[in-house]
Amino acid sequence: MSVQFTILGSGSGGNCAYLETPGARLLIDAGFSGRQIRQRLATLGRSPETLTGILVTHEHSDHVQGLGVISSKLDIPVYLNRFTREATEAAQKCRLKAAIFETGASFEIGDVTVDTFPVPHDASDPVGFLFRTPFGNVGFLTDLGHATKLVIERVRPSNILVLEANHDLKLLQEDTKRPWPTKQRILSRHGHLSNDAAADVAAELASPHLQRIYLGHLSRDCNRPELAMKAVGGRLKSIGATHIAVESTSQDVPSPTAVLG
Repeated sequence: MSVQFTILGSGSGGNCAYLETPGARLLIDAGFSGRQIRQRLATLGRSPETLTGILVTHEHSDHVQGLGVISSKLDIPVYLNRFTREATEAAQKCRLKAAIFETGASFEIGDVTVDTFPVPHDASDPVGFLFRTPFGNVGFLTDLGHATKLVIERVRPSNILVLEANHDLKLLQEDTKRPWPTKQRILSRHGHLSNDAAADVAAELASPHLQRIYLGHLSRDCNRPELAMKAVGGRLKSIGATHIAVESTSQDVPSPTAVLG
């Protein structure tokens, strides 16, 4: 028996992850089309029909694009807070089978205890997650402008951590596709983490029990996997935390599955 965790895809155009324990099969965000999510689950030998539930961090389309279709067709419960539900249903023009939680609360799905906490991002009521399983803990931080003390403490028990590394500062500043107001939003304290900011978070969370960090939500235009890996991996090496594996995620293909237990 074990816990398996897979990033099905992560980037500015779509985000979705899958967590399987002996007692639960959970989708975290649904930022691809229903068809894409089905195809990516199929690479694991799984299908949406077997899901226990879907958890949602916030209502931006790159996190909920396929949510309405999957939830309504398969009658799968969707775990999200009230403001995220309202914003998602309005944008998707759908009615979700919602299981509402209060931000900051903890609840159980099968053998998984889900801790929720607020993160600073420009959405209605965005959250991060810590999934406590029988074999270890998975922290989930995909969209945040900066890491508050609360965020750091909530994900500190993680054995596996999904951590946003959205942009390289120089590439973002030189980018010609994004107008200055968009760049300001990305750089704001309610925007997205840079590679260097992600490195700071990783260093602060480095511990003997943290085994793996997945770098998520990389911008296609304003980042490169090698730059994100160098920033975070280099910082961890500088403090002697060489036991922590660092993995860059892709929007196009699932990342290698991590196993606990």
